[in-house]
Amino acid sequence: MAWNEPGGGNQHDPWSGGGRRGGGNGGGGGNRGGNQGPPDLDEALKKFQDKLNSMLGGRGGKGGGGRGGKGGGRPRNTFALPGLLLVIALGIWGAMGFYLVDQAERGVVLRFGEYQTVVGPGLHWNPPLIDDVRMVNVTRVRSLTQTQSMLTRDENIVEVEISAQYQVNDPRDFVLNVRNPELSIENALDSALRHVVGGTDMIEILTSGREILGSSVASRLQTYLDSYGTGIRLQTINIESTTAPAPVIDAFDDVIRAREDRQRTINEGMAYANAIIPAAQGQAQRLVEQGQGYRESVVAEAQGQVNRFNALLAQYRNAPEIMRERLYIDAMADVFARTPKVLVDVSDDAPLMYLPLDQRPGGSGGDGNDDSDDARGENGELDPRVLERLRSASSQQGGSNTGGIRREGR
Repeated sequence: MAWNEPGGGNQHDPWSGGGRRGGGNGGGGGNRGGNQGPPDLDEALKKFQDKLNSMLGGRGGKGGGGRGGKGGGRPRNTFALPGLLLVIALGIWGAMGFYLVDQAERGVVLRFGEYQTVVGPGLHWNPPLIDDVRMVNVTRVRSLTQTQSMLTRDENIVEVEISAQYQVNDPRDFVLNVRNPELSIENALDSALRHVVGGTDMIEILTSGREILGSSVASRLQTYLDSYGTGIRLQTINIESTTAPAPVIDAFDDVIRAREDRQRTINEGMAYANAIIPAAQGQAQRLVEQGQGYRESVVAEAQGQVNRFNALLAQYRNAPEIMRERLYIDAMADVFARTPKVLVDVSDDAPLMYLPLDQRPGGSGGDGNDDSDDARGENGELDPRVLERLRSASSQQGGSNTGGIRREGR
């Protein structure tokens, strides 16, 4: 038996002394008389049941008579229980209408399936079972990856692995316009990729055209998504890999290497041409300029000679004998300046000029010194026979040209 059971024999009540329940017919009266502790739980529960029965029209308690007696009860209220249940149901229904929208989400409110509004972050209330609130994360970056085998413009097959990152831009369109946005973007990505790959050669897809391929697919895919009204904004498109089919990958690698070697050879040839052509053009220009300079110098020299001849002609007409002798002397001076011959003045009234033959142009010890060795004596002077021959020749011509210059040589 519990320690707080009314009328029991347990005298160890923790809230009162041992003689609290000493007399009376029940524990309830003694408890109220003592007022030394909290009320019994069983008694409080009993009172609640009695009040509930009274509200529902039942009997107040056992002390009012037997079960078959009619004088102690009140008539039953038939609307009390439904009303109480209705109040409780309304309370539960109202409590179900509260919901919290996270900072990264937006709530799309539908009333009986019809769009109402888009709610932002915070605590909101909508009538449950009437309004349907669908949460959409607008900050999370979603990703999609596809690997497809496609036919290129030059009728080759290529495998392309592509990935797309996107965000929800319009929650209303994302929820209402398309039944399955993820499936829609997969189909749109596949369509855009096939369209772009079908208009591109395989070598461009495998080598330098991957970046252009990605930008073209991104532009076309965003156009598709906007036309569908998906409410999705595309972030990036990445071409992960572009390869030939596995059975022919080795052959395509050989072709790519051959193309690369061909392009490298072309680049080397162009570099060599760019180095040689300017040098050849510069040399040609230098030769042209040298020819022009030579032409100008020859023309100028010819003009100078013409002017000199005209000047000499005018002087020759004034004094022909003098000019003839002068021209002869100039010509001889010019000729003998380039030959190993010696001019000796052999006039009678002029002393004999000595010219060391070993100091002539050409030096000693060469072939040009044989004549000088014959003309010299032992002491290095001219042979007397040579001097005598020179004097006789000068005396024979002295009458007409006394003191003139004569030539001697072999």
